[in-house]
Parts: sequence; structure tokens; C-alpha cells
Amino acid sequence: MAKMLYSATMSLDGFIAEHGGDMSWMKPYFGPNPEMDNIVDRIGALLVGRRTFEGDDPNKGTEHEGAFGGAWSGPTFVLTHRIPADPAPGITFMDDLESAVAAAKEAAGDKYVNILGAETARSCLDAGLLDEVLVCVAPVLLGDGTRLFERPGGDNVQLERISLTHGEFATNIWTRVLPR
Repeated sequence: MAKMLYSATMSLDGFIAEHGGDMSWMKPYFGPNPEMDNIVDRIGALLVGRRTFEGDDPNKGTEHEGAFGGAWSGPTFVLTHRIPADPAPGITFMDDLESAVAAAKEAAGDKYVNILGAETARSCLDAGLLDEVLVCVAPVLLGDGTRLFERPGGDNVQLERISLTHGEFATNIWTRVLPR
């Protein structure tokens, strides 16, 4: 059965996007990273928040536009409160977290459902649906923006390290979410 994986590139001070959702800060840190390069083959579906889906792609307008530098092709589920009247082809828009997770898991088979978007990942965590987190830490301090996880007043979430690897421009920390 599919596992729910939240993967993101993060600045050393904990941000995945600059203020306003700008993700162009990542460009200097793209480069050889075997952990991140190999993850795409292990993903069976994406679960994406609406803001991330409509957000700032650092590769927009290039051959690398899209999830995972354009390497992703497959079922994509967008979690939103505003389902468009004319959805994009090949994209499934859903307004219920548990239904979206169930549909994404079914589509993923025995591979990962990769979550894109901090709010969607937090919702999965809060609902007890998040299994693993893979963070690619880039050596930069952004100072402000969208945090990897923000849970004001939230409790601690215990993680167990699965692996620690290094790419040319970043460090990858892969963890398992422990039961509460």
C-alpha cells in the first residue's frame, strides 16, 4: 500500500518559499542529488495543495517546468476548496482531505504519494495520514517566507531518521513520522 511522503527543498532557516510564494531562490541549488533524482521513480501519485499547484515554479518556461524539474508524469490530485469548473486535463481536483488521500493512494499502488505544499502536508500530519518526510536542506538563509511546517500551538511530532545523504549542493534528511 502507498505511503504518504512530504518532500521539499528547504533553506537552512526552515523556509520552502520566499515571501509571496517565490521559489526561484532554489535555482542555485539544483544540481546532482542522487536521493532527489531517484525519488521520482518511487512516486506513484502527487497530492498537491492548490496554492502550490498554481504557484511559482522555479523552472517555469524551461524544459524543466513542473514537479521534480519536469521529471514527474502521472496522477496528480489537487486539494482545494475551490474546484474549477474547467479543470486541467489529467488533474483531479478534490475538496476533502481523506477522499483525496484515498484516491491518491489507490492511484499510487505500492509507490509513494508525494505531497507538495506546506499546508497540505500539515493537514495530512494533523489527520495522522503522513508517513515520511524527505527534506533537502539548501545552504541559504531566506529570513522569511513559507515554513516547511508551521503549527502554532501544536505539539511535538517525533521523527525517526531513515537516512542522511548529500547531494552536490544540499543535504537530504529522510525521516519516518512516529505514532503519537
